[in-house]
Amino acid sequence: MDSQEINVVLHENRTFPPSKAFQDKAHISGMDAYNALYKKSIEDPDTFWAEAASELHWFKPWDKVFDDSEKPFFKWFTGGKTNLCYNCVDRHLDGPNRNKAALIWEGEPGDSRVLTYFDLHREICKFANGLKSLGVQKGDRIAIYLPMIPELAMALLACARIGAVHSVIFAGFSADSIKDRVLDMDAKFVITGDGSWRRGKALNLKALVDEAVEGVDCVEKVVVVKREQSDAFTCSMKEGRDVWYHKLVKDQSQNCPAEELDSEDMLFLLYTSGTTGKPKGIIHTQGGYMVYTYLTAKYIFDLKPEDVYFCTADIGWVTGHSYLVYGPLANAATCIMYEGAPNHPDNGRFWDIVEKYGVTIFYTAPTAIRAFMKWGDKWPQGRDLSSLRLLGTVGESINPEAWMWYHKTIGAEKCPIVDTWWQTETGGAMLSPLPGVTATKPGSATLPFFGIDAAVVNEDGKETEAGLLTIRKPWPAIMRGIYGDPERYKSTYWCKWDGEYYFPGDGAKVDDDGYFWILGRVDDVVNVSGHRIGTAELESVYVEHPSTAESAVIGIKHEIKGQCLASFVTLKDGIEESEDLKKELNELVAKKIGKFAVPEKIIFTSDLPKTRSGKIMRRLLRDIAEGRALGNVTTLADPSVVESLKCQYSED
Repeated sequence: MDSQEINVVLHENRTFPPSKAFQDKAHISGMDAYNALYKKSIEDPDTFWAEAASELHWFKPWDKVFDDSEKPFFKWFTGGKTNLCYNCVDRHLDGPNRNKAALIWEGEPGDSRVLTYFDLHREICKFANGLKSLGVQKGDRIAIYLPMIPELAMALLACARIGAVHSVIFAGFSADSIKDRVLDMDAKFVITGDGSWRRGKALNLKALVDEAVEGVDCVEKVVVVKREQSDAFTCSMKEGRDVWYHKLVKDQSQNCPAEELDSEDMLFLLYTSGTTGKPKGIIHTQGGYMVYTYLTAKYIFDLKPEDVYFCTADIGWVTGHSYLVYGPLANAATCIMYEGAPNHPDNGRFWDIVEKYGVTIFYTAPTAIRAFMKWGDKWPQGRDLSSLRLLGTVGESINPEAWMWYHKTIGAEKCPIVDTWWQTETGGAMLSPLPGVTATKPGSATLPFFGIDAAVVNEDGKETEAGLLTIRKPWPAIMRGIYGDPERYKSTYWCKWDGEYYFPGDGAKVDDDGYFWILGRVDDVVNVSGHRIGTAELESVYVEHPSTAESAVIGIKHEIKGQCLASFVTLKDGIEESEDLKKELNELVAKKIGKFAVPEKIIFTSDLPKTRSGKIMRRLLRDIAEGRALGNVTTLADPSVVESLKCQYSED
């Protein structure tokens, strides 16, 4: 067996075809329609993507759809002039969407705002003119450190409107993390807020920014958005550098013509978490990203004029960029934007929002779904969720049992689930069911989106049942590189198969129906008694147990076996940990996979170390298990979890 092939240990046979009622109204209905479009997108991509791009506004048409002359630095729609902000807002002002709600915002304390497309256009123009009055020019990098308030979405769109490059830093990162990113991008401007609410606590954001930019010569101005008219947040303002947002925009014109930007002009930088080294500034550009996020949002979420769409992701992550701001607004959607935690003031906050606003499409992460399971069914069952017609998931692979809970408890067994796989680097969803087409399987991302030539291959590039996921053709939203480090881009993503294929770093398998199953990062594959197994499959077994909400499995060094397993398990609320429960879990693993996969240790934990985007940091678990010094923990949602686990592991 090739060293990069992975053993498949679990098989999922349950299927859930779309209902005829959903299929009849879907943008794309039936497998025949999908197959025809997919074939066209692979065999004649220039025509396919030109037709998709033609649904959007261009100040000047492109000269060439695709240019691979500087491979792997691909270009799309070269020579074309467009503006993503124009396509998200201005394009909708002359028709029925002018007075349609674009953003419905709810703050954690319960305050709310509604911005129509007309309102949004006016506020963005004032913001853009304010930035220009400070000296912002096309190509300037602007770091944005704001909570989930409407001004965050407006900041992105204002930058896109005038050709400035935005780089959102999640409002929760430390001062050191902010500083690293500001220095790497050489940001002249920072946009922040005086504070935010999180689980009922007032957080002072401005103080972190002040610490981060102290002595940083490149920063000329800091724009500060006042969260609310109260004394909850206090901050100091540095004379000559700091500017209040409300004063900046007060007398600005409500008209700011959108710049005619080249398709390949940089739109934004978004830094990966940096948990394994220096953060990578991922580059995305105007045209290709615009077309791809528009089309994926339209077809994957089957967006309709009457939909109320709730993506729970923070705009600090790529999901918030692509599927809360740019993709949905380009489709004239009504988007819900929520500031705070999903469990404040209680564990039913998301379901309160669904009921209150009649949400029809709900898109969240597997980590959140497993938390909902842990909290118990009473929270969603106490709310009216009948408005929902489509569910989505994004982030880590979703365990089949978590998928089934989502399907039954939230979707009432009537909502298709679109389980999307993609990355910051890909710009948009790459593998996903289409809700009017695909018979879904719990835990599978199913089939490639249009234009995505995905395959599972071994180290030699030959297709195999389980191995390395690869993408064999470029797509419009592909990253354009790593800011300031083109060699790192090539060595990270084009390091295999003679640089011919994109390597995302994930393991995957393909079943008999051609469906893709993500097995986790290649680094997370464990080798036990000669069996190479993806951690996602092992973790799914634990979640099948009715007492378990979430799990993480790692491989650790073993003197005899070479490598053995340690399992970290989070129980549902109200479940007591015990040796008998450990025994039950071991028996389940032995039954589902085999005795060779029974772990050396099971550690019960109230939480797992996760990044602020919800991804489990298995590297830190390995450091804990093997007694190594811990790496960077500043990107964790709750760094105290690591210290607690260190104590538990040493005592076990």
